[in-house]
Amino acid sequence: MSAFGMASATNTNPNKSTEVVSPPTDAVSSLCFSPKANYLVATSWDNQVRCWEITKNGTTLGSVAKASIAHDQPVLCSAWKDDGTTVFSGGCDKQVKMWPLLSGGQPVTVAMHDAPVKEVAWIPEMNLLVSGSWDKTLRYWDLRQPNPVHTQQLPERCYALTVRHPLMVVGTADRNLIVFNLQNPQAEFKRIASPLKYQTRCVAAFPDQQGFLVGSIEGRVGVHHLDEQQQSKNFTFKCHREGNDIYSVNSLNFHPVHQTFATSGSDGAFNFWDKDSKQRLKAMSRCSAPIPCSSFNNDGSIFAYGVCYDWGKGAENHNPATAKTYIYLHMPQESEVKGKPRIGTSGRK
Repeated sequence: MSAFGMASATNTNPNKSTEVVSPPTDAVSSLCFSPKANYLVATSWDNQVRCWEITKNGTTLGSVAKASIAHDQPVLCSAWKDDGTTVFSGGCDKQVKMWPLLSGGQPVTVAMHDAPVKEVAWIPEMNLLVSGSWDKTLRYWDLRQPNPVHTQQLPERCYALTVRHPLMVVGTADRNLIVFNLQNPQAEFKRIASPLKYQTRCVAAFPDQQGFLVGSIEGRVGVHHLDEQQQSKNFTFKCHREGNDIYSVNSLNFHPVHQTFATSGSDGAFNFWDKDSKQRLKAMSRCSAPIPCSSFNNDGSIFAYGVCYDWGKGAENHNPATAKTYIYLHMPQESEVKGKPRIGTSGRK
């Protein structure tokens, strides 16, 4: 086991985060923790899906590489089944693979699209898998059947997807945000233009399913409530900017306990925010490369984030000799992620 939390003298991470062993050999495209245990899965442009067991001993974190599988082309997305036994991954080979990770089984293809698969999510309340693709469709899959149980046309390519049953929000090209009520998944509940002027990069449903966050390539996040009565609470805010430099917001993650959230950006920083008090709780130091993706573990005690070149400046700025990929683990302090009580409220957790 690598107890490399001890070697802080050689830790070049500005936040003193712990480095995960045996990282991908190319940029990391998604990170997701098991809903049941501290198993972390990463997908990468090197065509691999990898799993680590994350160990925690007091304030010391460690990682053990457990297993990996390969796709034929770069992998773009991942999701766990709610029982923590199985991982789904999709990517440029236009398919979604189901990997029975805990049982040590071999991956099988359970979904197909006509273009790369950008997003995948398991919906336990429906016992269905949903996949979103650049072929401009959403497809719902019953894992016992080879064909989708429903195909939903999208106005454009799927760029981002978030599910908190019964709420599902899909962000597509051309700044469309399509809201679905999964109690009636075959009809759009609402379609809105993004409150942000530029391309959508990520979305995250509120834990109470009353709305969602949307992040764009232009260093801005929108906070959007679905109820017409709550529209006055909608706002947008700037983040991941330095002087005149504006960076993409790549990842939005709600804390599973405190319901505050993290943003991660191409400036190499991650920040913690409280949407209800409209405050930034903590700004972390910038890393040496962009953060393309991030994830909280199931109890919010560990925050994982990738640090690597994100191709935002094109191939001409990619130097394979120096472009190392890192995955880091941060243990959020309560002061970083616990929201501040609002005036006139009881400050409940």
